[in-house]
Amino acid sequence: MSRYQLNSPPMQTLFQKIIPAPNFAFLGAYIVLITRSLELEKGIEVMDKDGTVLGMSQNAGAKAIKETALTRATLLGTSVVVPDFLLYFLKRTNILLRNPRNLLPLKFIITIFVTGVMIPVSFSMFPQVGKIRRADLEPEILSSAEETEFFYYRGI
Repeated sequence: MSRYQLNSPPMQTLFQKIIPAPNFAFLGAYIVLITRSLELEKGIEVMDKDGTVLGMSQNAGAKAIKETALTRATLLGTSVVVPDFLLYFLKRTNILLRNPRNLLPLKFIITIFVTGVMIPVSFSMFPQVGKIRRADLEPEILSSAEETEFFYYRGI
């Protein structure tokens, strides 16, 4: 920030408080997309209600990756936003917290707590076994079953 002369308070607020949260959320979703990109190409297993694997579906893979990326973005974005908001309000009310030395350990503790709370919340946003409609599947899978709803394992 000093190199490009971005030392004004609004620019510091922008780069230190506003940009990190969406950036972490985007990076969390992007990491899921990159690590599971093979599922976009080859697909994931689709099952009927009895658990019989009917084939590999790219559409189910794309849906599973989208859901997983959304949960990861929620986890990381919330873990960055909530501690900043809490510390902002605590700083305004408590004289002890106006000292920057006191803020760092408190921010660390709040971040760990929020992340710990958000892990089960983000994993439970979507069920581990997802449902996909018959109309959303590839024709080669549809020929092997007559059901209207199929299932796939979303992953974490």
